[in-house]
Amino acid sequence: MEIYDHFLRTMPLWLVFFFTVLVVLISVYIGFRIGRYARGRSEDATQLSSGSVVAASLGLLAFMLAFTFGIAANRFDTRKQIVLDEVNTIGTTYIRADFLPEPERTEVRKVLRDYVDMRAAIVSKDYWNKPDRIQEIIENAESIQDELWTYAVDVGKRYPDSEVVGLFISSLNDLIDLHTKRVVVVLQYQIPGAIWGALYLLSVLTFGLVGFELGASGGGSVLVSVVIALVFSTVIMLITDLDRPMQGQIVVSQQPMIELQQKLNSEGP
Repeated sequence: MEIYDHFLRTMPLWLVFFFTVLVVLISVYIGFRIGRYARGRSEDATQLSSGSVVAASLGLLAFMLAFTFGIAANRFDTRKQIVLDEVNTIGTTYIRADFLPEPERTEVRKVLRDYVDMRAAIVSKDYWNKPDRIQEIIENAESIQDELWTYAVDVGKRYPDSEVVGLFISSLNDLIDLHTKRVVVVLQYQIPGAIWGALYLLSVLTFGLVGFELGASGGGSVLVSVVIALVFSTVIMLITDLDRPMQGQIVVSQQPMIELQQKLNSEGP
């Protein structure tokens, strides 16, 4: 399990693909050699047939793939929803800042624009697969949130009975909560290593059985084995891509945040 946590999580996607192809082909080859050896020593080759076992194993592997894909897809959808929720919350907080007295009104709106600029910058690939840069974004975001909360506390103490100030503080609290939720879901909630380990173990056993069946039956084709390896590895790479928020081709669009950035910057102070 630790192998995935420390290796596969940072392995480039193209390397995940070729690693999986290699695992499948080696499994098929070893199974094929064992099947060929068993066929040569058996007086009745039909007794070595394991077609039903192979079919059951392939069905179980397909179920495991669907289960793993479902986890990755659900978390991808969650990340998309968090972006929309955060955009709406920031926009609401910015609007409610209009009810704050000066100079807090101007200062808070300026800080919120800086916050959106920082959030929109995540779309840049300069931050992809770079934990140090991501950690920098998180620390800057929390620093801005502390600054906003300082303004909220100051205004709240001066106007403890103001409903509009209370609404602003409520929106700001939601903004901070969504930041925490986004960090946890994006950086911590990924497919557990135990599931990946079980998937690869099941794959090795299943494709080993496929190779054994090919060897025991005396048939089989190298081309078929390669196609199987490519198809399976493509699915694995797709699941891995979905599971990684800052790498690959399948990423959550930051367009709503960019549009909010353009809107806020066009309004000015």
